[in-house]
Amino acid sequence: MADSFDGSVDGGSQSDDSYHLERTHVEPIYDAFVCPLTKQVMRDPVTLENGQTYEREAIEKWLKECKESGRKLVCPLTLKELKSTELNPSIALRNTIEEWATRNDAAQLDIARRSLTLGSSERDVLQALNYVQHIFRKSRSNRHYIRSAELIPMIIDMLKSSSRRVRCKALDTLRILAEEDSDNKEVIAEGDTIRTIVKFLSHEQSKEREEAVALLYELSRSEALCEKIGAVNGAILILVGMTSSNSENILTVEKADKTLENLEKCERNVQQMAENGRLQPLLTLLLEGPPETKIAMAAYLGDLVLSNDVKVFVARRVGSSLVNVMRSGNTQSREAALKALNQISSSEASAKVLIEGGILPPLVKDLFTVGANPLPMRLKEVSATILANLVNSGYDFELVPLGPEHQTLVSEDIVHNLLHLISNTGPAIECKLLQVLVGLTSAPSTVQNVVVAIKSSGATISLIQFIEAPQKDLRVASIKLLQNLSPLMGQELTDALRGTAGQLTGLIKVISETNGVSEEQAAAVGMLADLPERDAGLTRQLIDDGAFQVIISRVIQIRQGETRGGRFVTPYLEGLVGVLARLTFVLADNSDAVALAREHNLATLFTDLLQSNGLDKVQMVSAMALENLSQESKRLTQLPEVPEHSLCASIFPCFSKPPVITGLCPIHRGRCSLKDTFCLVEGKAVGKLVACLDHTNVKVVEAAIAALCTLLDDDVDIEQGVNILCEVEGIKQILDVMLESRSEILRQRSVWIVERLLRTDDIAYEISGDPNISTALVDAFRHGDYRTRQIAERALKHVDKIPNFSGVFQAIG
Repeated sequence: MADSFDGSVDGGSQSDDSYHLERTHVEPIYDAFVCPLTKQVMRDPVTLENGQTYEREAIEKWLKECKESGRKLVCPLTLKELKSTELNPSIALRNTIEEWATRNDAAQLDIARRSLTLGSSERDVLQALNYVQHIFRKSRSNRHYIRSAELIPMIIDMLKSSSRRVRCKALDTLRILAEEDSDNKEVIAEGDTIRTIVKFLSHEQSKEREEAVALLYELSRSEALCEKIGAVNGAILILVGMTSSNSENILTVEKADKTLENLEKCERNVQQMAENGRLQPLLTLLLEGPPETKIAMAAYLGDLVLSNDVKVFVARRVGSSLVNVMRSGNTQSREAALKALNQISSSEASAKVLIEGGILPPLVKDLFTVGANPLPMRLKEVSATILANLVNSGYDFELVPLGPEHQTLVSEDIVHNLLHLISNTGPAIECKLLQVLVGLTSAPSTVQNVVVAIKSSGATISLIQFIEAPQKDLRVASIKLLQNLSPLMGQELTDALRGTAGQLTGLIKVISETNGVSEEQAAAVGMLADLPERDAGLTRQLIDDGAFQVIISRVIQIRQGETRGGRFVTPYLEGLVGVLARLTFVLADNSDAVALAREHNLATLFTDLLQSNGLDKVQMVSAMALENLSQESKRLTQLPEVPEHSLCASIFPCFSKPPVITGLCPIHRGRCSLKDTFCLVEGKAVGKLVACLDHTNVKVVEAAIAALCTLLDDDVDIEQGVNILCEVEGIKQILDVMLESRSEILRQRSVWIVERLLRTDDIAYEISGDPNISTALVDAFRHGDYRTRQIAERALKHVDKIPNFSGVFQAIG
């Protein structure tokens, strides 16, 4: 092809001039144009006294070397000595060379123009791009020609080439054309070019990514193009990703970082960077920008979704500044600050940073201020949300003063103000303020202060009324608060629920919902379970409202795996079992409770629940319920009717035999069943209770051993009770409980049982030889309470560790 280029296609291993000479010119190079020393076309020709012409820089270097080496000053071409070193500019030759170069450049650019098509060979395109780079760097006048010849759009088209080498060279050429040339930058950025360049950032080939990010960096140096680059979907996200990549070339990472720094000139780009994890530019503007920018950045910060670690970083960086805006800013700036604080206060660690930064006093002041310049209600809602976030951090609020009078968030008058605000605002703020109280009552260190304030303000009834609120969030918050209060205000809440219309029914309705298990349901049933279990009036009302049938149904559904609900299923089941156990506390005085227990076979249900491994509270409450049910067995057992003797037997009693009655319970001496008389023996519950004695949770063991104690009461056949415990291998387990004595209650109950076991001679004989048992009984005798010491003393007598003087005294008497 006549119109072609020679030389390296990469064009990076030789100087511009050598490249210029090595290519085929449209108009040939004349010898007079070439410097004898450099063998390159001269740019600044000068003539010596002998008429020889050289490149100025080359001949000056030659003459300097001659002087420094002490050689004669000679012409390098003729080697004749020079009398003068004066250099005369050859203006005519220089103009001729420039004209020749201009003609050739124009011709070669035309050839390049025709080669820059997708149909040209890879070699021709690469040579054309090399030449464009060369001619662009050669002189500023060529830049205008390249632009006017519309070569830039043609180079942009080369980005679509199937050749990776062509695409890389095109990106590199565009970067060179963009260097220090704002006009070229504008031309390159026209149309969809920037989007195309951004696509290269995601290419697998690292070379293309490197060239693309270098080109974007050059374009980003134009402030006018920063917004356009940022507007390309994904551009900033990819650049941010590159800056944090461990697999990228370090130079590429640096270019990406510098590109982002340039893009920071546009606020919208700064917001995008923050959205994609590069927060520092936004925070800098928030701290140092003009007022309008500070407001915009704070407001945008409030819209971001941040990880907890980032929230902590932001709280430390700008938290104090935002708090200061709350104190002294106008409504617009305070709104932006509150919006940002709402976002960054929602993690425990960042909330603590804000508390230490002094957020509480202005926040509480904003909430309670009325009269002149109060905070608008929509912003009070945000303040209430922030306060709820802070309270959930677990901070000790008794240590944070709110003003000169050293009040704290749990001071009685502050809680009174919160309660007053709850009663006089809309549902949204009510909900957040109730959440504040939920947080304060969740901490053992502050719950008592809140309880005192609620009692002194008489707010119990008004808090309970929120149970019927139509807004679910409000109901959930109120029920969670009441649940937290119930251990300390159980009777007050019980009285209020019995004395108000609808609230108890509302709770039952919430509990009975069958669409999974919600937080609201778990809280509602948990609250009811924490109320005094022996309050017969509340239990009566629950029976009348049909609550227990609903609860039994839900327990069975959960046991059978028919209920979904994730993390709330466990507390929900615990609450259900707790409420259901209330029935067992009123059996003696409530025939309806007995009927319900029989109808739904509660003894069997609680026995099965003993095996709820991993649910300690369910096992504990079930054991307690079985204890109550077993206590009633003595009253409910049907004693057999002894048939009357016949006439003959009356006359001759020596010839008659006592009637034999079969099928009687060995413990209660009557007709028993687990369903109707709640007999633990008949229901095979004894073995399951014994299994619970090995539980790691002391409370479960205490409840289980209390239930087993009912088998050895004075009103039952103790000897038979001992035999049953032997049959289920419970003796050793009970002895182990006494030996371990993990709590005072366990020591008391285990010593009580052991004393009754030792009444059986065989067991007493076997145990008497075990020094550990004797030591445990002695320890209980020495350190137990008065009743335990008495029982331990009797037990020690059974094993002859203490003399039994009673027999001697009787004999003497």
